[in-house]
Amino acid sequence: MRKPPGEGKKRKTVPGRRNKKPEFTENPKTAGGVAMIRPIVHDPIFLAQPSAPATAEDLPIVTDLIDTLNANRDRCVGMAANMIGKKKRIIVIAKGPILVAMLNPKILAASGEYEAEEGCLSLEGTRKVKRFKSIRVTWQDLQMNQRVGMLDGFQAQIVQHEIDHCDGKLI
Repeated sequence: MRKPPGEGKKRKTVPGRRNKKPEFTENPKTAGGVAMIRPIVHDPIFLAQPSAPATAEDLPIVTDLIDTLNANRDRCVGMAANMIGKKKRIIVIAKGPILVAMLNPKILAASGEYEAEEGCLSLEGTRKVKRFKSIRVTWQDLQMNQRVGMLDGFQAQIVQHEIDHCDGKLI
């Protein structure tokens, strides 16, 4: 999900330097010490296809999602695997400075319906959507353990947006 206007910091450009973001960057927290920043998928036909359940074999996708989200943190607060070309039910969201990976996320309960306007790195512009202020969600963590949690406010909105991606729903 794209950050709301005014929340992203502008990239500083320096005359005489290459200001383009590199495709591969050093990152000691990723396998092999090299980040895999994947291109963002913009094809609405691909994005409209539901994603398959994630398994332990899909864990490398999480690393790519984290690296790609980190490369876009100035304008993005969450990503789903289909945004980088992988049709798996995997999302990564920013909870402040911490990134949280959720495999096979599913909303169990929701309350407080409201209308929001959202943008997405995969699609041009913004669109109005129905969201819930509070959600109860289940997912698997990186050890494939089942987790359940409550999210409110903007965090709940991010998770709903990314689950829509997993379901093939375009905003």
